[in-house]
Amino acid sequence: MILASIPPACLVFAAALDADVSTFHLAPTVLAALFGVACVAGCIDAIAGGGGLLSIPVLFWAGVPPASVFGTNKVQGTAGSLSASIHFVRAGAVDFRRFWPAFLGALLGGVLGAYSLHLVDPATLRRVIPWVLIAIALYMLLAKRAGEVERRQRVGVGLFACTAALCIGGYDGFFGPGAGTFYALACVSLLGLTLPVATAHSKLLNFASNIASLTFFILAGKVLWLPGLVMACGQFLGAQVGARLVLKGGTKLVRVVLVVMSILLAAKLISDDLRRPSSTVVTPGK
Repeated sequence: MILASIPPACLVFAAALDADVSTFHLAPTVLAALFGVACVAGCIDAIAGGGGLLSIPVLFWAGVPPASVFGTNKVQGTAGSLSASIHFVRAGAVDFRRFWPAFLGALLGGVLGAYSLHLVDPATLRRVIPWVLIAIALYMLLAKRAGEVERRQRVGVGLFACTAALCIGGYDGFFGPGAGTFYALACVSLLGLTLPVATAHSKLLNFASNIASLTFFILAGKVLWLPGLVMACGQFLGAQVGARLVLKGGTKLVRVVLVVMSILLAAKLISDDLRRPSSTVVTPGK
């Protein structure tokens, strides 16, 4: 049933693009599983981020070569952030005419971050980010009224673009996990937005830094298009559901999912770091 819901054009187009299709094959049942997991991941990503906790392991399970997992994951993640952004803009939750400087800031940050990945070892960030995510979860639990109502805007969109959007975009291009959470928190604390509206804006910024990072993965030949585009279809659909839940469920829903996903993502990063030999460096992904 899941397989039948995958748009046939997606399968044909992916197979035509995939340079490795002659040597790397996936059974229809595996493609169906990738599509289904991507739907769920897209819904979670649209609400609070953290869908990579599902999408990256399932790509390894499907047998995607490790060198291509994170690039392939970026394909579906980019599709999800685009889908959620489209819904939020159409729903009026984001005014792109006002927010475009922040979009450009995140895009530039994503380019710089992705480029830096070839120059700097991300191991230090891998050790620090889990504790930042735990701190955000604790903040959301203890500051129960954070993001419930609009507050005074502390910086203009231009300054926000040159600071928060640029820096978080750089982090997303360089490392990735938790970027959507950081974008949302920045929108709440600096722009005074409510949590649902901040989440809507964070998806647009996430798309900007995602597309920048994805471009580098494509140029490096680290993308398998067949699983990537099948999962992108699932992410696109799941993100539409998640975006609608954000606007209907309000602050309470976003807060709960954000806290849960922040803790789970932090636990996953700490667990991976403890299991990984100190000499091993793995390219991170969202």
